[in-house]
Parts: sequence; C-alpha cells; structure tokens
Amino acid sequence: MQPTSSTLNPQPLNIIFGPIYSRRFGKSLGIDVSPSKKQCNFDCLYCELAKAKTISAQEEVIPVDSIISAIQDALKEHNDIDVLTITANGEPTLYPYLDELIDKINEFKGSIKTLILSNGSTIKDKHIQQILCKFDEVKLSLDCATARCLKRLDRGHKSIDIEDIKSGMLEFAKIYNKELIVEVLLVEGVNDDEENISKLNEFLLQLKPHRIDIGTIDRPPAYDVKPLSYEKMYEISLKFDASLPIYIVSRHKQKARASSYSQDEIVATLAKRPLSMDDIDALFDSESKKLFENMLKDGKIDKIHTNGVVFYKNVEKTLDK
Repeated sequence: MQPTSSTLNPQPLNIIFGPIYSRRFGKSLGIDVSPSKKQCNFDCLYCELAKAKTISAQEEVIPVDSIISAIQDALKEHNDIDVLTITANGEPTLYPYLDELIDKINEFKGSIKTLILSNGSTIKDKHIQQILCKFDEVKLSLDCATARCLKRLDRGHKSIDIEDIKSGMLEFAKIYNKELIVEVLLVEGVNDDEENISKLNEFLLQLKPHRIDIGTIDRPPAYDVKPLSYEKMYEISLKFDASLPIYIVSRHKQKARASSYSQDEIVATLAKRPLSMDDIDALFDSESKKLFENMLKDGKIDKIHTNGVVFYKNVEKTLDK
C-alpha cells in the first residue's frame, strides 16, 4: 500500500523562494517541491544544479501539508503576488502528490494564478495531463525535436522518448484551454543546428502554443557548455515561421549592438518576425526607435498581447495563436 504524503517527513528546506518579478508573469512566488536535493529525470548539460543520476520517481518527498503551510505563511507576508509558480530542484511532475497539492492551492488562491514549469518529459501520461489542466498556466520545455539531440543535451532517463513528449504535448494542447507556453533553451554547438531548429519549427506549427520563449544559458552550468549571443538567438528566431509567437529571453540583450533602421527596413524586419519591446530596445538605435514610435502612432504597426508579452507586427500580417 502506498504511504500517504503525511507519512513522508524529510526536513523541508527552502520550499518558498522569491518573490521574483517577471515582465512575462508579474510578481511570482516560487514553490520548490524538491527543496532537499536535485530529483530529475533529465541531467541537462546547461543545468545550474550539479550533475546527478536521473530518476523516474522522487526519492525524498515533502508532505503536501508542509508545502501548503509554507505557501500560506508566505502569502501573509506578500499580499500582492500575481502567480504561484510550482517548480523543483528537478522535475515537478515527479512529485507524487502534485494532484492533491494543486487542488489544495486552488481552494485558497483566489485571483492569484498558478503556473508550473515542467521539462515536458511526463506529458504523455494522461494522469499528468489532467493534473496540469488544473493550472492557470503551463510552461513546458522543448529543447530538442530529435532523439539524438535529446540524448546529447537533456540526457534523459532511459524511459524517456522524444516522440512520446511531442505526441503528449499535442494531446495536452487539445484538452488544455488556458495559457500554454513552450520554452526552448539553446546551447552553442549542441541544439542550435539547422536540423533541430527545422524540426522544432515543424512541430511548433502543429502545437500552436500561446507563446514560445527562446533562451540560452544565463547561469553557471554543471557541464562545460556555452551560451548563444542575443544576435545569434535573433538570427535563429528568423528561421521559425513568422506566425509563431516567439519571445527571445536574454539577460545579455544590453550587449547587443543597436543598428539604424529605415522605415522600409522596420517593415521588412517585422514581416520576418514580430518583435517584443525588449527586442526593439536591443536591435534599434535611438533614431530607429523614434521612427518606430511614429509608425505605431500612424497605425502602420499593430500590437498583439500574447500571454504577458506585447508583440509588434506589420498591420498587413496576422500572428496566429
């Protein structure tokens, strides 16, 4: 007989972290369902946590009541939280009482949104799909679209198959009627090749998530791998279909060299890829930004609000969701 969560009692450490402010999600309170150690079915090259053996189930489990108590105490101190973010030192869907946890959170959260950050590895499981449907927002990682890339970069547990992940995501998207976000983390020389980007583009056109976040390494990784520059990520973003709502996430945008754009060049750029204001700040010099603002006022550029991010596009084109 499986023990109940209340019988499992490792010392809960740092269950709550933050609040953290994000332009995409607002003021977020982090909830770590594996605070004692890394418990993951991936051992990604870029992970900031020390390398560890992959697992298929959590070995140390925090009681649900301990997590709920920590959340409620934190909300008494921080009464202006926009979102409760479920994550882990590892993969949060491996937490065996996730269903019970989200049910209890939903009983008291009120207008606060719930978000889960998952590596997507368990999404083929119908039970996991039903649990994730209880969240207001779901963010799934998808760094690779081929088995070779997954083995090389994400180094998943032997039970994980990339085709299961992709088919599971498509199944989940059909039943989930809220905000689905996909995150792609790019590593230099590992998953930034033409084959992987082409396969990702092909799959994401089928999935049609509300937003796609493209990022790179921004913390010291466990393995000797390198991040991409903002310019390289922008170059890669142009290889995706322009209908995909891609947001480039980078702490290094300020290092990008701003350029001068004419009105025709702004139109051509937006035709290739709708841009966020972060992109415009990184790519456009001061005169180009003034020209952009004038074009916006004159109705030559449209705004699209996509899951916490404003994209700018040509009025002639439509950004499909």
